[in-house]
Amino acid sequence: MYYLYFTLFVKCVSQGHGEYEELSDEKSFFEKSKLSPNMVLHFYKDGSTRCKIVDHHLKILCAQHLETRFVKLNVTRFPFLTERMKIRVIPTIVSIVDSISKDFIVGFTELGNCDDFSTEMLEWRLARSQVI
Repeated sequence: MYYLYFTLFVKCVSQGHGEYEELSDEKSFFEKSKLSPNMVLHFYKDGSTRCKIVDHHLKILCAQHLETRFVKLNVTRFPFLTERMKIRVIPTIVSIVDSISKDFIVGFTELGNCDDFSTEMLEWRLARSQVI
């Protein structure tokens, strides 16, 4: 039984799970998405205070949920994905399950509409979409 968990752990870590990664281009996104059935995407823009808040919480969650890949995407470098997913508000968090956009967290409205929401609140919200 422990061997199975260890094997799963090694596989996830070797694929980049457990790290909060910024992707550089759309090609890298599609390559990573083929390796990971569960992904949390953070669409952000430089200089946004609220995006930095989301970064803080996702860095914590990625270490706790190795089954999911956590990445951040700068909207200026991902015009195709930004348009295709109809990203209009920054920050937006997208839950991808089996290559399908399953859920969107737009801004902080669903997180208490305040800047000081807890990591547990975001974790609960992501769990509702079954990405973690």
